[in-house]
Amino acid sequence: MATVETAVAPRTPSAHMTKRVAEILSWYESDNPGTKTNIARLLNHGYLAGTGKLVILPVDQGFEHGPARSFAANPGGYDPNYHFELAIEAGCNAYAAPLGFIEAAAARHAGEIPLILKMNNHDVLHDENDPLPAVTASARDALRLGCVAIGFTIYPGSAHAQTMYQQLRAAAEEAKAHGLAVVVWSYPRGSSLSKEGETALDVAAYAAQIAAQLGAHVIKVKLPSEHLEQAAAKKVYESVNVPRATLAERVRHVTQSAFDGHRIVIFSGGAKKESDEAVFDEIRAIRDGGGFGSIIGRNSFQRPKEHALRFLETVMKIYSGEVK
Repeated sequence: MATVETAVAPRTPSAHMTKRVAEILSWYESDNPGTKTNIARLLNHGYLAGTGKLVILPVDQGFEHGPARSFAANPGGYDPNYHFELAIEAGCNAYAAPLGFIEAAAARHAGEIPLILKMNNHDVLHDENDPLPAVTASARDALRLGCVAIGFTIYPGSAHAQTMYQQLRAAAEEAKAHGLAVVVWSYPRGSSLSKEGETALDVAAYAAQIAAQLGAHVIKVKLPSEHLEQAAAKKVYESVNVPRATLAERVRHVTQSAFDGHRIVIFSGGAKKESDEAVFDEIRAIRDGGGFGSIIGRNSFQRPKEHALRFLETVMKIYSGEVK
């Protein structure tokens, strides 16, 4: 009896897994299904779900800068619940915060937004030229609180950088073993760098590369300036004419430095700017330079809530292409 062969349709992304998200997940070949699922949760949540772009609300500034500097401009921000609600109402991909802020309101918002537990933090009561944050939470805390990822800060350029790299290695190993994603804040800082050098193009690109080499799935860096800090790097940038005149060109180079753009690189919103348009111009440069999005704290929660919601809506529409 003859058998009838039926054609097998090629595998295509489901309605909930766009081609772009599937492509991004394919870059993380060594990761287990749990970790890939949690990366997908970041990419498939909120206004920008499925686009491959991210807008994350981070609120670690109360620990990092102090409560008044962080929240007095908009006193609602003293309440941890305020930030959950802002991130949810705005349609952010995720909300990131230290242990205390997440513990304070995670239960009432369980399942409403992906959470990133910031595992180490640094205060400015004893501010030093070569910072070393304290490890203030664990991957077990992240699992207990329903987080999709841990967050970890490293300061390339600090005299204590090697200690932070080793701490991150251990934290990332535990997180990945439990199916969590790893988000790394890679902020060059230390006595070996000038203040201008903290955001220099060569240094920012190096910071992105270091985070990628340490196993980060998502890398957060500051927007790079045109300045070149290291003499040996400057010779190369100038001899091969790396494009760096525009912010979009510099974003493209930093993203390229994270495995030729095969790691998710997002950019810090920085200190609060009075002009929304100044931030929107930076967002356009990130978009046009191939960056994956923004992690915007003070420029979000230091604005009155209704203003913040309009502001974040515009940011997301720039990334989605709805606003030029």
